[in-house]
Amino acid sequence: MTVDHPLRNRKSNVLANTRDAQADSIAVGTQINGKSVGAMLNVIYKYSRVYVLKGTVLSIISISLLAVQRLSDITPSFFLGVLQAVIGGCLANLYVVGLNQLSDIEIDKVNKPYLPLASGELSVKAGIRITSLYAILGFCLGWSIRSWHLKLCIFLWYAVGTAYSVHLPLLRWKEYPMLVALCSWLFQGVTLPMLFHLHALTNIPGMPLSLSKHAIFVFGIMGIHCTVLVIFKDIPDVEGDKRNGFYSFATKFGPQRVFWICIWLLELIYGIAIFIGLSSTHLWIRPTMVIAHSILGFVVWRKANLVDLKSIEATESFYLFIWKLYYLEYLLVPILRF
Repeated sequence: MTVDHPLRNRKSNVLANTRDAQADSIAVGTQINGKSVGAMLNVIYKYSRVYVLKGTVLSIISISLLAVQRLSDITPSFFLGVLQAVIGGCLANLYVVGLNQLSDIEIDKVNKPYLPLASGELSVKAGIRITSLYAILGFCLGWSIRSWHLKLCIFLWYAVGTAYSVHLPLLRWKEYPMLVALCSWLFQGVTLPMLFHLHALTNIPGMPLSLSKHAIFVFGIMGIHCTVLVIFKDIPDVEGDKRNGFYSFATKFGPQRVFWICIWLLELIYGIAIFIGLSSTHLWIRPTMVIAHSILGFVVWRKANLVDLKSIEATESFYLFIWKLYYLEYLLVPILRF
């Protein structure tokens, strides 16, 4: 009969426990890393505010379809052109959103403490890398495409987005409310959609590069709508803006006055659309424009009178509602032919 040596048993137990501990450590490490990857992707998603891209995608597709005159115009070349525009627009939008957060960390700590940079979920260095990646990819796409309309569109989007946010001499345009309103109307509402529209026309064989009257109408009303969005977004941020010496329209003239200016601008859009609809020679377009914009005008007025302007949550909710109106208008754009 053999007797186990106590020291040998102790060593065997230690080795066994060590192996078990290492195995557990590997398993736990794998779980942690897996969660870290998922959590990091979620942070990047929140930082990039990917949900706003639905508006970018919708507007580009809508303004491109406005160039179509007959079903035969929708060709593989047209689809490719629209896809290039959508990807380029999304990358530019992601860059501008990221740069704006990098430039406004201290302000966001008061106004939007839930954002990844303001909350500390994402480091500044990581934010710079992500935003730089969006810039590099966008410029690579712009370099590779042939359409000079889309090249110019992407370049302007990056340039104006940079000038809007960065802390450099003669830049940081967001500190000048009148300049912001003008740029929003002229650039985001008119210039970009016009260039996307012309890009779509270049991908339709035999289509002349000219702007139709319904395209000009769309650029006009969407320009006003973009201006409303830019002015309104500062209403919930008055407190943080004042603390950091940033004077928007809402800070200078008061949230209530700016709120109702925005409402009247929206009602102006719907009034113009109704008037144009009534003058349309197309029987099916006339009731569509009149009824749709009458309903939108009524809903806006009714909801506006129910908003508690002292509540940040209420004003932010109404701001999101204006975005929904923006999306709805672009859904109507392809059929606005008169």
